[in-house]
Amino acid sequence: MLTPDEIAAIAAKALEDKKARDVTILKTAEQTVLADYFVICNGTSSTHVKALVEEVDKKLSEAGEPPMRREGLRSDIWVLMDFGCVIVHVFTDEARQFYNLERLWSDAEVVSLSSLPSP
Repeated sequence: MLTPDEIAAIAAKALEDKKARDVTILKTAEQTVLADYFVICNGTSSTHVKALVEEVDKKLSEAGEPPMRREGLRSDIWVLMDFGCVIVHVFTDEARQFYNLERLWSDAEVVSLSSLPSP
């Protein structure tokens, strides 16, 4: 079983490998019981959003951590992947600007991928 740090690192690395834009990792453990981390990014199109989601699903499933739930796959503007302790949000550019999760969770610590364990 992977730790929340490892899950966040694998997800963020998978997103970066697929050329996601502006990958942001928020440590939310002190702000909410929902998750220890939010991993947020955006894709360049609905096709790119789908590819990003598929890559995260593939990499974490291979590591023994398939998503518990996925929401929004049909809309292709915001897909949420719930891994229990880590929630991955993949947006289109417009949806990310509109929902602005970084502002909503502005009291959460922004964590760099390099500070997490290497996947």
